[in-house]
Amino acid sequence: MLGSKVFEGIITEQQLQNLPDRYISRVVANSSGVEDGDVFVCLKGGRFNGRDYVAEALERGASYIVCEEDLGINNQVVVEDSRTAFSLLCKNLSEKACEKLKIIGITGTNGKTTTANVLGEVLQSLGEKVGVIGTLGVKYNNKSIDTGFTTPDPDILHRIFADMVKCGVEYVVMEVSAHALALKKLEGVQFDLGILTNITQDHLDFFKNMENYANAKLSFFNSKYCKAGIVCADNNYSRRLIDNPNVDIPIFPYGIDNPGECFAMSIKEGVGGSKFLVNCFDEVCNIESNLIGRFNIENLLAVITACSIEGYSLKNVAKSIRNIQPVEGRVNVIKANGINIIIDYAHTPDGLENLLKTAKRITKGRLISLFGCGGNRDKAKRPIMGSVASKYSDHVILTSDNPRNEDPSQIISDIVKGVNGSYEIVCDRACAIKQGFFKCGEGDTLVIAGKGAETTQEINGKKKQFSDYEEVYKNIKLRNSILGENS
Repeated sequence: MLGSKVFEGIITEQQLQNLPDRYISRVVANSSGVEDGDVFVCLKGGRFNGRDYVAEALERGASYIVCEEDLGINNQVVVEDSRTAFSLLCKNLSEKACEKLKIIGITGTNGKTTTANVLGEVLQSLGEKVGVIGTLGVKYNNKSIDTGFTTPDPDILHRIFADMVKCGVEYVVMEVSAHALALKKLEGVQFDLGILTNITQDHLDFFKNMENYANAKLSFFNSKYCKAGIVCADNNYSRRLIDNPNVDIPIFPYGIDNPGECFAMSIKEGVGGSKFLVNCFDEVCNIESNLIGRFNIENLLAVITACSIEGYSLKNVAKSIRNIQPVEGRVNVIKANGINIIIDYAHTPDGLENLLKTAKRITKGRLISLFGCGGNRDKAKRPIMGSVASKYSDHVILTSDNPRNEDPSQIISDIVKGVNGSYEIVCDRACAIKQGFFKCGEGDTLVIAGKGAETTQEINGKKKQFSDYEEVYKNIKLRNSILGENS
């Protein structure tokens, strides 16, 4: 595509007239990946500034350099905001594919992945051709792509949108991270619906305080991004949208404790799933689900509300929900020898608390929790998570998560500061899982939190193969062999 088309609407008419009309093949922000015909956009991050890599980009054949400063070079385009320009350039290069799709975005600290995947499955069962973008990757038309991000960077995102259009996708359900909003990855993308699951403590290493973090999430709910918002009324931060007369889009609340347009009643929980009565826009229906926990009932209410707004009957939505299995790595229950093992991605204080409260309600015997915290991330949440685990567990096993470039022992020491009760430290995660499993007797529950469906563990900047599931099944097999020998 020619530069005059790709830069259209991004720079002034005068700049456009003076622009040498070169061919553009891609828009990139990494100088080491520049090829002939690419636009190189200079982005400034925490450690690097793209301006310092302009010479390398030109040497590699960049057609244009986009920067916020005048660098005194001929093929430079000066813009007010490089991140906004990056997103809009990628959109234009994709021939504005995102405008040909119905896009539903889901933001929130916890519940994004479950809500996105369940909504995607429900829409598909209702006859729509659907793509899902999020933490578990991108899935559409029998394709599966691992982007490495909850919300992909604009160059990847808009290429995916373009391919989705070619494949006949009608609906896109995607997770929207606070980082993506703060870093302007979604400029130029208009969402038919935006969903807010909750806002609780996370990512303070990046946002510094809860106010900045909350504002990033809440910034999604205006006419720049969304045509309408669906928000959980049970979360305090949501009141800023529900009670604010200046919000310029319709807001539809849902909840359990604070009912809105959609709410749940007569809730029954068990190890096999949940049952409840839903009232959505004054239509009432019984819901049966394989998903466990009140937080998952909230996630289902978000799904039901979205489908109702999109015009689907509550009865058909309820029928679809009944057949959906738990999302991989999200409250997955494995039963063995009278023991319940729950594997979940919970890695925030609120996520861990909701998980353990649910586990406590469905446990007849003892509840043993096993978790760690990620390295090079929000350190303030570590002792809080230790306190939460102590509050709901009969015994806590502290172990390594993804220590990254931190000393795992130091991370665990930070968690211990909040622990008040029975605990032990087993730094090696595989050994910790074995220890936890063999501590359990009939009626007990072992909760393994933090990594969910992840298949690697990041240590000292390197990722090694590791799966909580594999370790659990390995120990089930070992226990069965021991029981077999002793019987």
